[in-house]
Amino acid sequence: MIEETFINHSSVKPVLDYPCGKAPRVGLAREVAPGVLWLRMPLPLALNHINLWAVRDGDGWAAFDSGLQTDETAAAWHTLFGHDGAMENGGLTRLLVTHMHPDHVGMAGWLTRRFDCRLWMTRLEYLTCRVLAADTGREAPRDGINFYRRAGWDDKKLENYRARFGSFGKFVHTLPDSYRRLHDGELLKIGDHEWQVIVGNGHSPEHACFYSAALKLLISGDQVLPRISSNVSVFPTEPDADPMSDWLASLDKLRREVPDDVLVLPSHNEPFHGLHARLDYLARSQHQALDRLCLALAEPRRAVDVFGELFSQPIGSEPNLLSMATGESVAHLNYLLHRNKVAKDVDADGVVWYRMT
Repeated sequence: MIEETFINHSSVKPVLDYPCGKAPRVGLAREVAPGVLWLRMPLPLALNHINLWAVRDGDGWAAFDSGLQTDETAAAWHTLFGHDGAMENGGLTRLLVTHMHPDHVGMAGWLTRRFDCRLWMTRLEYLTCRVLAADTGREAPRDGINFYRRAGWDDKKLENYRARFGSFGKFVHTLPDSYRRLHDGELLKIGDHEWQVIVGNGHSPEHACFYSAALKLLISGDQVLPRISSNVSVFPTEPDADPMSDWLASLDKLRREVPDDVLVLPSHNEPFHGLHARLDYLARSQHQALDRLCLALAEPRRAVDVFGELFSQPIGSEPNLLSMATGESVAHLNYLLHRNKVAKDVDADGVVWYRMT
């Protein structure tokens, strides 16, 4: 996920409404609708927080997402469920996870074991998480090194990739060996209300959002955020993928299936009104970025050469940001390749150069 200040948007941003005020402090909660709590957990990253949500579910609570596996997150959960904590009565009845990124699923194994409750996820998110966690401590694969070499990384950046590979599982508690699969379109009864599962793609394999018509709420995860552009990347495991097409289709799907009058509960930043305006802006901005990219490819470019067309600030060599920017650049380029708008050539060093057809 890349901060929106880095995204090269030329569209005028819509004015969104943020009716819930400042976020609750870590370990505390704020009610944003009857029986619905806003929680915030710390992240040791430039993006320093994640929002979690808890919904009254009978005598206990159903939680949405879990936070990153850190001592600070564990301490916050202890406070929430402890004496005089916002969730002290009833414990956790189930844990629903929007997708498999570590800040969302990191504490899932810890919470489900502590409360002897089930993990609810879509199939691809659960299985992908299990696969990535199994890579922990493994040597960087040749396919990964070749992927970033083709994108234009030099030897120093590739060596950094080798050193950092296999860190996913360090931030994720071991998942339970079984789970309850979430299906697109199904209705879940949580407490007194029904929530519809809406599955989207692009940011992750099978991302679940949750919509309550009665409460006029949408738990959007990372699929739509008010101030941050969701990272949509190609990864070495599927170098020819077209996640940008999936993500744009998912924006359209959310617009069709969720009315504009909902309060959106995102994983980052603050709850907001203005869903349709935000969805329209994100889609419009993405198409403008693709148009800029087409113009730039009048001259052959590598994936690392088009950052200026996609991002408004220099990316530099910070590993996490460089990896996300490279994955996003390849996602934009693959979108154009799949539509035969650009072609690619491979030079003697195995580096891919893209050009307009």
